[in-house]
Amino acid sequence: MRELAEEHAELLSIVYQQSWLTREVPGHWKVASVILIRKKHQKEDPGNYRPVRLASAPDRVMEQIILSTITQHKHDNQGIRPSQNRLRKGGSSLTNLMFYDQVICLVDE
Repeated sequence: MRELAEEHAELLSIVYQQSWLTREVPGHWKVASVILIRKKHQKEDPGNYRPVRLASAPDRVMEQIILSTITQHKHDNQGIRPSQNRLRKGGSSLTNLMFYDQVICLVDE
């Protein structure tokens, strides 16, 4: 993909734009191979494997375009409240738990 980027950029741009406008994804982008990657433990235990999706390069690029668009929209329009720490970049569930723990203590008092 990188070697042919300039030759394919305009064509892919048209496909991406059409997909975005029609809200339809090309059928072959919906198909992916799934392989199982073994974790560090026993090979015999099915729970020691995690699925990994191998998608096409154009599909992964489109996913990144959509992700960056949604992320930008979220930040521009304050789509996520500050209390939703886990959904913000750098946020975590621990921050929320600490906040709610403090609120519960205040309510108890």
